[in-house]
Amino acid sequence: MDDTSASAYQRAVLLGRFVRAEIAAALDMGEPEVIRAEETLMTMRLLRPMPGTPEVLVPVSPDAAAADLVGPVENEIRDLQQSVADVKSQMLGLLPAYFETRRRRNQAEAFDVITDVGVLQSMLDEWGARCRSELLTVQPGGNRSNVDMKKAEANALTRLRRGVGIRHLYQHTIRSDVTACDYVRNIVAEGAEVRTTDEVVDRMFIYDREVAFLPEQQVEGRRPGAIVVREPGLVAFLCKVYEHQWAGAAPFVPGTPETADIADDLKRSIIRLMAQGHKDEMVARRLGMSVRTCRRHIARIMEEMESTSRFQTGVNVALYGLLGADFAPAGAAPGEGAAAALPRTS
Repeated sequence: MDDTSASAYQRAVLLGRFVRAEIAAALDMGEPEVIRAEETLMTMRLLRPMPGTPEVLVPVSPDAAAADLVGPVENEIRDLQQSVADVKSQMLGLLPAYFETRRRRNQAEAFDVITDVGVLQSMLDEWGARCRSELLTVQPGGNRSNVDMKKAEANALTRLRRGVGIRHLYQHTIRSDVTACDYVRNIVAEGAEVRTTDEVVDRMFIYDREVAFLPEQQVEGRRPGAIVVREPGLVAFLCKVYEHQWAGAAPFVPGTPETADIADDLKRSIIRLMAQGHKDEMVARRLGMSVRTCRRHIARIMEEMESTSRFQTGVNVALYGLLGADFAPAGAAPGEGAAAALPRTS
């Protein structure tokens, strides 16, 4: 609708009909312009032939023209919406039977080994969507991609807002991960709880205290899948293990001051693993940090112990009693303590 056609329409409303000669004279328009305006108004249903006198064109109100113009499309949209609603209604009607059958199947199948990572992710998504009251997770390590953390954040916020309680247990090293801190800050603001500890056994997800996902072990040549545990007694035991780990962990809210206990906790864990004879790579893997970061911590410990070698560090650790009087690493002779097991080379 251009200005010329709009002016022609207004004149036609004033005249009660569209008369080319009169409109051209009134608006100082040439015949081609009047014909073009007439065609535009006809296309937009703002002009229609008078009943019984089809050669006479009369103006139509804009609301009537709009209804005539888009009415068929609106009807088609309504029909499609009704079809979609019918399909959803039929499908949702199967949900009770589906969940009841799945419940009975789950009782019969206490364990599943899921080796396909795609199938595993689908199962995690499904249980996440079905989760009604509580999600417990243990996740070692860190350095997850920003894309993964954003997806995890969206899922967590959705669950929190529908009333699902979420508790995450990480390792202390997650506290220095900027991406992870953003995630934790946003979900804690919505009611989630997050704690960290020096070392965790392995990854674990527990949904509604009904099903647990544990990592598949001793896998070579492919990404590990998961063991799905549904047996009520074993799930209850895993929940107790979780509560034990949770009770000994430190609350984590990014932006709040950290206690010295966390740094000391991490330091003792590094010393303990070194005293057990583990190389830097294994210590880093167990504590969820990079090898470079691990070596930086070891160097700081040696500096604090006023040591020039790892062996001397072990001696000083034993003298200061940092690992406790009863600690005796494997392979150490009686009375040797931590110094005997600390590697002599870096």
